Amino acid sequence: MSTTSPAGPAGPAALVGAEDLLTRLAALERRIRDAVAARRATDPAPDDPFRGLYLSDEVIDSLLATPREAFAPFHDPASPGRLGHLARTAALSTVDVELLLVALAPDVDSRFEQFYGYLNDDVTRRRATTGLALRLCGLPEGASAGRTRLDPAAPLLTAGLLVVEDRDRPFLTRSLRVPDRVVAHLLGDDRPDPALAGLARVADDLARPAAPLPGADRLVRGLRAGIRLAHLRERPGGGGREVASAALLEAGFAVLEVDAERLAAEPDRVALRAAVLREAVLRGAGIVLGPVDEEPALDALRHPAVPLAVHGPIAWNPRWSVDPPVLHEAVPLPVSARAELWAAGLRGPVAPGVDPAAATEHFVLGAGQIARAAEAASVAALADGEDITVAHLRAGARSQNAAGLQRLARRVEPAVTWDDLVLPGPVVGQLKELASRAEHRDRVIDRWRMRPGGGRGRGLTGLFAGDSGTGKTMSAEVIAASLGLDLYTVNLATVVDKYVGETEKNLERIFTEASGVNGVLLFDEADAIFGKRSEVRDAHDRYANIESAYLLQRMETFDGIAVLATNLRANLDEAFTRRLDVVVDFPLPDGEQRRALWDHCLGPHAPRGALDLDFLAGAFELAGGHIRSAAVTAAYLAAEGDRVVGMREVVGAVAREYRKLGRLVGEREFGRYLELVRPFGQ
Repeated sequence: MSTTSPAGPAGPAALVGAEDLLTRLAALERRIRDAVAARRATDPAPDDPFRGLYLSDEVIDSLLATPREAFAPFHDPASPGRLGHLARTAALSTVDVELLLVALAPDVDSRFEQFYGYLNDDVTRRRATTGLALRLCGLPEGASAGRTRLDPAAPLLTAGLLVVEDRDRPFLTRSLRVPDRVVAHLLGDDRPDPALAGLARVADDLARPAAPLPGADRLVRGLRAGIRLAHLRERPGGGGREVASAALLEAGFAVLEVDAERLAAEPDRVALRAAVLREAVLRGAGIVLGPVDEEPALDALRHPAVPLAVHGPIAWNPRWSVDPPVLHEAVPLPVSARAELWAAGLRGPVAPGVDPAAATEHFVLGAGQIARAAEAASVAALADGEDITVAHLRAGARSQNAAGLQRLARRVEPAVTWDDLVLPGPVVGQLKELASRAEHRDRVIDRWRMRPGGGRGRGLTGLFAGDSGTGKTMSAEVIAASLGLDLYTVNLATVVDKYVGETEKNLERIFTEASGVNGVLLFDEADAIFGKRSEVRDAHDRYANIESAYLLQRMETFDGIAVLATNLRANLDEAFTRRLDVVVDFPLPDGEQRRALWDHCLGPHAPRGALDLDFLAGAFELAGGHIRSAAVTAAYLAAEGDRVVGMREVVGAVAREYRKLGRLVGEREFGRYLELVRPFGQ
């Protein structure tokens, strides 16, 4: 990406533009000399030291006696430099070009301020007025042919190249001003308008993607046919911005990418839209605006010479423009294109046996996101002093996740693996099936087309059902870790709302954000919002059923990975279970699994004393979550007494867990270790 011409602001291209402009201003200076000479010839008091500060009777009489005439029109050939290029781009007439020259002269040569002050007969007005500019261009002040070149619908003003100030004054005494960015451009400076910093960026040929993007060729044909409006509705990973930019570059336009969300949030967005359009006209660029998720003000960005491509997740609304656009559905990239983009973006050697495209196949990324993810992976590998590994690639891909979902759900970076799960073999097999579906859904759904029609999304949903502490949340974390994704746990407090319709809005925001994030979405206690519909007896039942119906429809179109966890599977609506890809029932652990859980939860790092793991597994029928809690409590008891973790500490911790569960601490479960409970006040 570059924001200057190849030669830089002071390179040969810039010098050619400046020389052309100065040559044209020299011709204007000759006209100024003629105008000054004519003024002096008719001035009744040329030596008056207070000239311009008052109007004498003699001056008024002279004005009445001498009609004001225009000069002969210009006949200079079209400029070959930047001024000529701008004239062709903005469809400026010969008169428009001369008006622009008259207006910008004081910004290039300070002498013109004095010239204009003299000719305006007012030393305080050092810019050309509309009347003076028309006369210097060879047009009578009252001729509509000249006056219409300065009205709000004229090319100079619609493109933002000229500003008519002092609107409260009579038309002929209004001042003309050329924005600084226009003057700088004509003098050879290609730096973008500082007002657009952080809002818009310029993309040149260096931004061309390494692989063809689906749909770009169709947009190129439209641009070459003269179509100047396009709308790209993008699915997650579709990369509408990249497709539009690639098409503009291929059609011979520069590209100005504008952040629609930031533009809408700016208090002075009207002036900024004008600055965006002016920048596009100066560069001969097309505008790529997005992501658009609400009605945009497109009229302020329309110009016959400027292509406008709008991208975003919502469909085109005919009310946005009277002109029909080229409509395009920006779909995720094919595997071959993603592989080329990863290969082109990585800097540095890749570890043996690592296929970047295969390692990130389940990540939904657009072309620009892949380029940035590859750069992030390369930087991480360089910092680690290693070849690029799968971990680097997946970390780079995760770095492209937007932060919007974190406002609605808690982000968890997975720190567990399959080895940390202590579950029956069939349950682990079902969990791995869900992970496998996530890894291969591009092949099955997109290439093999196993989910055609119906408007269904590409999402994967699983239901984890079981008692509290049986490993549902941990299993979701393991699946996320195996895929190299983050886990996002939905906070129900941010979802459920007592006001009608608000719960649906909150869920829509979550689903929308989650569709564009490479992560696993976990709805804990899912029966609270995915519950059964009931017979309608009052308004509460009716609105509750509306929520459920909305969720049923939204689950159909979801494009991400979601896990619903519940302690009460029977409470879920049967219509939800039909839409689930995998249903996993988590049983309470048996004795052998409880022994493995005790051994795993106590860990290899805490100092252990003599532990009777067989007794702990056989006597205490606890779920994995409770065993983990008891192990942590035992470690704290040992640390408090500066002891190793022995049966005394573990049994005391179990007694505490029993109290939390409302169970009795009796000899039947604790047996010979019951005496060890008493020192802890149990």
